[in-house]
Amino acid sequence: MNVQLGNVTYQSDSVVPFAPKNSVPDDADQLDKAGQTILKLLHKAAGVAEENSRHALDMAQKLSHQLHAAEDRIAELEAEVEIYRDKADRAEQWLHKVYTEIEDRFIRRPEEKRRGALAATARRA
Repeated sequence: MNVQLGNVTYQSDSVVPFAPKNSVPDDADQLDKAGQTILKLLHKAAGVAEENSRHALDMAQKLSHQLHAAEDRIAELEAEVEIYRDKADRAEQWLHKVYTEIEDRFIRRPEEKRRGALAATARRA
């Protein structure tokens, strides 16, 4: 095997060429740094995901409480609507009763009296 070091060429069957000492540690250091960087990024991403999950859970709970409060308020308002609907129905019944009473006392009876008086006058004549 021929090995050249600088300007001198050596020929020997027992010489095994080695890579320069600096190239192996640099590659290993670079690989270790890349691995560590990837792990740091993974940990950071996991932390962000966990924080986002916590925030989403907090928001979901807050919105759930707001929804429950809104449903309670809707139930209260529906009960009030029913109360006012009943009052409106009763008021309508009273208005009908008053209208009928006015019609009977002031419109129909006076007409009947006039008709009766006219009929009595016509009989006399």
